[in-house]
Amino acid sequence: MISSDWLPSWLATYPWVQSLVAISALLLIAWLANFGTKRILIRLLHRVLKATPLGQNQDDGKHSISKRLANIIPAFIIWAGIELVPGLPEIVVTITRNVASALIILTLAMALSALFHTINVIYERRPNAANRPIKGYLQLLQIAVYTIATILIIATLIDRSPVILLSGLGAMAAVLMLIFQDTLLSLVASVQISSNDIVRVGDWLEMPQLNADGFVIDIALHTVKVQNWDKTITTIPTKRLISDSFKNWRGMQESGGRRIKRSLYLDQNSVRFLEPEEVTRLKRFALIQDYLEEKERELQAWNAEVAARGHASVNMRRVTNIGTFRIYVEQYLRQHPGINQDMLMIVRQLSPGAEGLPLELYCFTSTVAWVGHETTQSDIFDHLFAILPEFGLRVFQNPSGADLRMLANNWQEQPKLLTAPTDESVEA
Repeated sequence: MISSDWLPSWLATYPWVQSLVAISALLLIAWLANFGTKRILIRLLHRVLKATPLGQNQDDGKHSISKRLANIIPAFIIWAGIELVPGLPEIVVTITRNVASALIILTLAMALSALFHTINVIYERRPNAANRPIKGYLQLLQIAVYTIATILIIATLIDRSPVILLSGLGAMAAVLMLIFQDTLLSLVASVQISSNDIVRVGDWLEMPQLNADGFVIDIALHTVKVQNWDKTITTIPTKRLISDSFKNWRGMQESGGRRIKRSLYLDQNSVRFLEPEEVTRLKRFALIQDYLEEKERELQAWNAEVAARGHASVNMRRVTNIGTFRIYVEQYLRQHPGINQDMLMIVRQLSPGAEGLPLELYCFTSTVAWVGHETTQSDIFDHLFAILPEFGLRVFQNPSGADLRMLANNWQEQPKLLTAPTDESVEA
């Protein structure tokens, strides 16, 4: 403690007034230093750093590095000036210096955390930042900084060497691993996700077991945020992306085509051979004209050979309406501007069942956008449903109430078909 000779003589008779005046003066100096630092030096520093990437994020008040560092000045003034206050017990001076030191350590830790945030913001501006996010690693560094800061703060407050606390951590290793097991698992998952390029920001992720179906908007150390199609946010633990299965639609988005896999269910009772005049009529369709002419030549040659051998006409081959329609659908897809012609395209029959005969279309649209894909798919099936009667085919549909009423009306209009024949009708 220094002497109080520098104070006015009349204050010598009032020791508590001396202490109060000195403390007030110290706090005033600390406040003025803090005010001057933030108003003058920080603004000047902003202007200097504004031209650098590090300074472009300094307007964010929540993560401003300079504002955090400015709080060190008043804490340091209090730490250095508390000894100048006369009349204070030694224990008060020690506690005040320890608290000021702890505040300086905490401020430095918060400034480093803000620096990591700024680094992440700058990194995310890079074009390929979504492919290799570093947010998880920076969060791990933040945890390490705050852990070290906590140890130093505790050691400072109890006025003991931090080595003593660190030596005790060895015995607490098992407890710490138990406490931070989620963090360690998330760290391992983040490394695997990043190194194997499993998930990126912007990927369409589908994880039904967690009700996640949408775009990844954030990848952090502990969680991955997915914005669903209904604009809700699903938070997925990072470790679940390694332990559980999910679907990433990035491959579809990068391929340039989106799959159409849908079937037309045809009434099997409408499947039949085409008559010659029907084949001639269908030649009006430019998409199948060449097919029908080639098929006609092929069948004439086959049937001529069958007839020469004297076989019955049942052995002759004929064109079917469903086969002709299948070729028409395939040619229609090959001429459609909304279909990617460089990707797989199949029009095939599946196994018939109680719901009819499925004719499946398997192809890819030339756009991966949801709206464009659905529009192209709807246009195709609109046309196919409308063109079916030209081939003598019907879409299968379970009987509805309207079908039953139509059948009942037909029975009422033809009552003779529902009654037994009389003797007069038999004689006639």
